[in-house]
Amino acid sequence: MKSLLLPALCFFALFCAHANDSNATGRALSQAPDQAGAAAPEIQISQPAPSEAAEQSIKLVTEAAAMIKEKGEAAWADFRVPGSRWREGEHYIFVLDESGSMHVHPDPAVEGKNQLELKDVQGKFIVRGLLEAAGNPDTPEGWYHYQWPVPGGMLPRWKSTYVRRVQAPSGRNWVVGSGTYNDRMEKAFVVDTVRNAVAQIEKLGEAAYPLFNDRAGPFLAKDSYIFVFTMDGIELVNPAFPSLVGRNTIDVQDAEGKFLTREIIATATAKKSGWVDYLWPKPGESLPSRKSAYVSLAMAGDKPVVVGCGVYLDDAPQSAHLPPGLKAPELVELVRRAAALTEEQGEAAYSEFRKRDSSWFFNDTYVFIFTMNGVRHFHAAEPESEGRDDRALRDVKGRPLVQMMLDVGASPSGEGWVHYQYPEPGKLFPVWKSSFVKRVTYPSGKQHLIGSGVYNLNMDEVLIKDVVDRAALLLEKSGREAFASLRDPTGPFVFMDTYVFVDTPEGIELVNGGHPGVEGINFIHTRDLKGKLAAREYIEAAMRKGSAWVNYYWYRPGENTPSPKHTYVKKVQQGGETFIVGAGLYSDRPIRQAEEVQKLTWADLEEEKMSEALIRQAVFGEKSTLARFKVGRGTRVGLHSHPNEEFLVVTAGALKFDFTDREILVRTGELLLIPMNTPHSVQAMEDSEFLDFFTPAREDWLHREDYYLRSPAN
Repeated sequence: MKSLLLPALCFFALFCAHANDSNATGRALSQAPDQAGAAAPEIQISQPAPSEAAEQSIKLVTEAAAMIKEKGEAAWADFRVPGSRWREGEHYIFVLDESGSMHVHPDPAVEGKNQLELKDVQGKFIVRGLLEAAGNPDTPEGWYHYQWPVPGGMLPRWKSTYVRRVQAPSGRNWVVGSGTYNDRMEKAFVVDTVRNAVAQIEKLGEAAYPLFNDRAGPFLAKDSYIFVFTMDGIELVNPAFPSLVGRNTIDVQDAEGKFLTREIIATATAKKSGWVDYLWPKPGESLPSRKSAYVSLAMAGDKPVVVGCGVYLDDAPQSAHLPPGLKAPELVELVRRAAALTEEQGEAAYSEFRKRDSSWFFNDTYVFIFTMNGVRHFHAAEPESEGRDDRALRDVKGRPLVQMMLDVGASPSGEGWVHYQYPEPGKLFPVWKSSFVKRVTYPSGKQHLIGSGVYNLNMDEVLIKDVVDRAALLLEKSGREAFASLRDPTGPFVFMDTYVFVDTPEGIELVNGGHPGVEGINFIHTRDLKGKLAAREYIEAAMRKGSAWVNYYWYRPGENTPSPKHTYVKKVQQGGETFIVGAGLYSDRPIRQAEEVQKLTWADLEEEKMSEALIRQAVFGEKSTLARFKVGRGTRVGLHSHPNEEFLVVTAGALKFDFTDREILVRTGELLLIPMNTPHSVQAMEDSEFLDFFTPAREDWLHREDYYLRSPAN
């Protein structure tokens, strides 16, 4: 919900530049087919080639390890040189000892400190995982994946870090590593993860299965996860789709008719290990995307099982489009009409609700009714389930969906929305369902809860206002004690890409169910992609009007690119405190600006201190970025490149640019054009100021991926 030009968080954000991401492991990424690891010697396949960025990390670590082996601790001085091949922007070498203390790192404040207890946003131990990845005596090298903000950034991103254990001439062991931010899983990482899972199963048997569900463990990374089948197709492990566990999926077909479980088992049986391609939903989605899974045979005690992990392919088109359903106001009208009928006729109305292809029961829309203690009293689509006590029923994410409905029915209004994941009738995968429920009183005097729902309902202003109003009521009643409920990922205030946030009037974020890592940050001076002071605007609107709708750019949960957001905010007062509570709609369409023409001065734009000797101001358009820099004499920005054309004019001073084939000195009043993707470094020959114009817009700056500017040498 807020901005992009934020000061650096703390040294942990810098620390994460060498390794990042929470959940997934990788270990021992062997580069030769015969280095499969002692636990799984039967695996003999060619290792998939890592990406160029991953190869760069491997190469850098391999060369650094060779230097340590030759020069020992004397290599530290080489690794610390800014702008050298060991330290270029986000790509740099770090060195740990076996106790978890950092000996080499771009941030001097980190060096000499033990980081063994450092965790990422999912609670995963970062340094412990790095040490473990390099701890196998047979393959003292490997990958580790976890989440952390880009240096100086705000939101966590996945980072894959390659580490290697090496012994110096002194006899001391060191772990050297380097990493790259990468939100995608790679095939090489998937093979590594499966090999580690096989090793755990063959060591622990079925006791290994809980490890694969642990979000703070090494087997959940990015959108990849471990799955395990019996040889007859019963699913034993599936963290992404737990509703499948215990089911026999031998006859399940993907969207193209492939019997995927049969093929997975056949591949593992015939080849011991191999790749299988099919269509399967990403975690949290219901529509399938193209997926390639690496599968392997393993022995869980004396029982053979198939272990797998997959990668969703780049730009894989989903296989279907969602059909249009009822809109929120139409569903509300349906439930209110049904409520009126039951208040008039009681149970005599049920026969009408059961009629298929009627206004009460059509497609996947139907009426359901609960008693006020959670017993399923009527269900048009599943009449066989009537009479069942569903108070403890939870969806695949642990949401107590019936209890949430009862809570709505017990509220002062007696009606409202509940959002949860539930399979469509006759379907395999749970999808998001939004149900409107209403408390009714029958002619007998008994109260019931009547409702109906829509699958994959598009969020709109009605739904956003409903969740904010309910959050406001909870805040008015409980104050700060409500915060835990508002940020609970299994509760009624966090669903789909919708979440509630709570700010103080001064702009401090107290609650953010979608991005908990930003809690505690003051956003009052933070600008969004268009330079708007978003938090200041919606706080002022709520304080002045009581409630308001505002537009700005912010991140969807799980994404690192800002999207247009239409947000509803409301002022709440409780116990002498004032809160601003809000939630919003994300859109894929740009926000139409209220002013097509804007007049600005440099004094209007925030000065961002990149380092002691480098200050930046920037304004962003749809397709371009204009910036002004002030730089101190001697400051050097290391070798870098960007997919943007750059037009630079020096307004004061002199800059020396180093290209691969020449040097160019640019003085006051002179211009320089740098083509896209041209590697270059720059040094200030005297105190200087210059204007920089880029096209397309500098998305890396917006995403806080500009570490090379935040640690220049001088």
